[in-house]
This record gives sequence, C-alpha cells and structure tokens, in this order.
Amino acid sequence: MLGKIIGGIIGARAARGTRGVDEPGGAIMGVAAVALARRFGLPGMIAAAAGGYALKRYNERRRVTPGNASYKRGPGNL
Repeated sequence: MLGKIIGGIIGARAARGTRGVDEPGGAIMGVAAVALARRFGLPGMIAAAAGGYALKRYNERRRVTPGNASYKRGPGNL
C-alpha cells in the first residue's frame, strides 16, 4: 500500500511538467507503474525498457528514409 501511495505522489509530480497529463492522471499512472513493476519483476522491466528503446529507434529510422517527405538531402546523402 505504501508503494502505491509513493507511486501516486511521484506520478502526480511528474505530471506537472508533462504536457497533456493532469495531476490525477499522473497519479493513476504512478500507481499503475508500481503494480506493473511488481508483476514484471526485474527481467520483465529490462525487457520492456529494451523493447521501448527498440521501438523508438525503429520509428526514428522510419522517419528519415529517402522515400519519406521529411527526408532532407544533403551533401553527404546522394
């Protein structure tokens, strides 16, 4: 119970600096993060972090492909 309270407080404070999330929403996300951390355990949290990083890298590479409109051709990109 104490972990959920602390997670809610930390989530509410983190939501103050996040655009699009209010304090109650941040508190709910903080409580959910504590519950997920308990269920996943350390190997699950490492796997989730690695998967999130891989997804971020995949999305970044997809945005800068030559066929994409956001691709900018420079002197080194022939």
